[in-house]
Amino acid sequence: MPTIDIHNGSKELNDEVKSLGKQFSVNETWEHSTQIFEYTSSANPYMIPIPIQKLDATEHMSGPTRVTALDISKAIGIEGYPATSPNLLASFVRICIGESVTTNACATSQAFYVIHGRGRSQNGLGVVEWSTGDLFVFPSSTEEMPCTHFCLDDEEEQSGGAGLYWVSDAPLLNYLGVVPRVKKFKPAYFSRQVLLDNVENVRHEPGAKHRNRLGILLGNESTPETKTLSHVLWSLLNVLPAGEVQRPHRHNSVALDLAVRAAPGTYTLMGKELDSEGWVKDPIRVDWTTGAVFITPPGWWHSHHNESCEEAWVLPIQDAGLYTHQRTLDIRFADEVAAAKMRVKDFSEQQ
Repeated sequence: MPTIDIHNGSKELNDEVKSLGKQFSVNETWEHSTQIFEYTSSANPYMIPIPIQKLDATEHMSGPTRVTALDISKAIGIEGYPATSPNLLASFVRICIGESVTTNACATSQAFYVIHGRGRSQNGLGVVEWSTGDLFVFPSSTEEMPCTHFCLDDEEEQSGGAGLYWVSDAPLLNYLGVVPRVKKFKPAYFSRQVLLDNVENVRHEPGAKHRNRLGILLGNESTPETKTLSHVLWSLLNVLPAGEVQRPHRHNSVALDLAVRAAPGTYTLMGKELDSEGWVKDPIRVDWTTGAVFITPPGWWHSHHNESCEEAWVLPIQDAGLYTHQRTLDIRFADEVAAAKMRVKDFSEQQ
């Protein structure tokens, strides 16, 4: 970097400044990058909507060892890297018995849920032994964090292998053009039994039957304020009893929903608005299929319905850790919205 000996008001200084200006000025070059927009017509620009998409369970139930991403990047105008939403990438990992596969991502957070099978996963942070229904999550402070997964058996699924649901925030880092340098949370492992025991406890709490969702949020001691899986990732293990309906709610984060278990007749209704009764207006129906994942777009109202004789389970993973930190999650429940409208109506009638 050039240095200047300052001589107040001297001709030498003025000449040197002029010389440097001619040599280093980039004003004209940088001006080529500028664009200017009128505020009211541009403050809320059109963005390609996040579509409802699914990834079928066959990707982890049969075939060779592989990783299959739910990549909708082209559909939402993202170039250069795969993405399931602007911030997250969801994939299925299929591992045949006796084989292994290595996953890798430039991400701050990587979560794995064991859909079926038994095995172990190893990375620079340690070795995790897992079986059906377990979940583990780990951070990274380097550009790459490879993790090798081994399948020992399929635990009576007769699929010939294991299936993992893998979600990372790699698209977020790609968008920002950054790599992780600090581990933002501690690695965590949730056993199936611990998860089910905690859901069972929630079931027996007063008023549980009438709650908007019946489940547990998965947290980390490093994220006490957001109460989320990591500082970016959020996850809920939700049970939908047979014959029950869970009323609509909405949030600004995209949900990547894994149907852990579902019989025919279990589905989600989604839409942008509520009707006068507080149900989704002109809904789109998405049927749950055991082991499949589907996308719930941001800001859409959605309710869950179980018309079967079996209880159903769903595991959404979202980027709601980030939204909660930013105070922009804006989760709303249909019953609360309806109650607020009624209060406004009553007040207006009293005037």
